[in-house]
Amino acid sequence: MNDRRDPFDGPDLHGQTYSRANMSQTNFDGVNLSESRFFAVLSDASFRDTNLSRAEFDDVNLSEARFHDINLQNARFDNINFSNVSISNANLQGMTINGILVTELLDAFAAQTGKN
Repeated sequence: MNDRRDPFDGPDLHGQTYSRANMSQTNFDGVNLSESRFFAVLSDASFRDTNLSRAEFDDVNLSEARFHDINLQNARFDNINFSNVSISNANLQGMTINGILVTELLDAFAAQTGKN
């Protein structure tokens, strides 16, 4: 018997708009939120095994939010505070920050510091 489940087998809430909502400490684990739009407070929220592809985050508070095993393909973030953010084990292909490819920034840093 296979106990492995589809990581996005939770509620399907794709395409929804969350505007002017305080969603602090909300658990979005296993939820399909693709194509959703967030204009909300999401501090201390949990996103585990969550589909956020093509989601839009605009003027959102993500302080202390936790993301693990997330699909952010083609997601957009605007006017977001990313201070003290830690990213690890991520596919950064095509990711840009202020219009600059992150992979190019990392390559330039590695070349300058000798860290490969």
